[in-house]
Amino acid sequence: MINKPSRNTIRQGRHKRVRNKISGTSEKPRLCVYRSLRHIYAQLIDDTTHRTLATASTLDKELSELEGKSTVEGARAVGKLLARKALEKGITQVLFDRSGYKYHGRVAALADAAREGGLKF
Repeated sequence: MINKPSRNTIRQGRHKRVRNKISGTSEKPRLCVYRSLRHIYAQLIDDTTHRTLATASTLDKELSELEGKSTVEGARAVGKLLARKALEKGITQVLFDRSGYKYHGRVAALADAAREGGLKF
């Protein structure tokens, strides 16, 4: 019997293929999304200096009162929070790295909310 690779292994392969093509800079950092079953996380990363410029997740204190953290509404709140933090640091343009996830549901909601918050990608 042949072992079938897990969904996460396949996703990580997609993520590696995309990461070979995109790289964030200090002027245009990479917006990286990670999605777990309970939470969603987003980071702005400068790959030239290997530094994280801003982060937001459903675990942040600003979102502690939020209901439905594992839903599309939680992802929208994270996108708006990340856009606000990025604009405070003077970042307006980003490269979107969906980390191998399909662009729908929570990932799309986070991206749309970040766009509404003022980020361009």
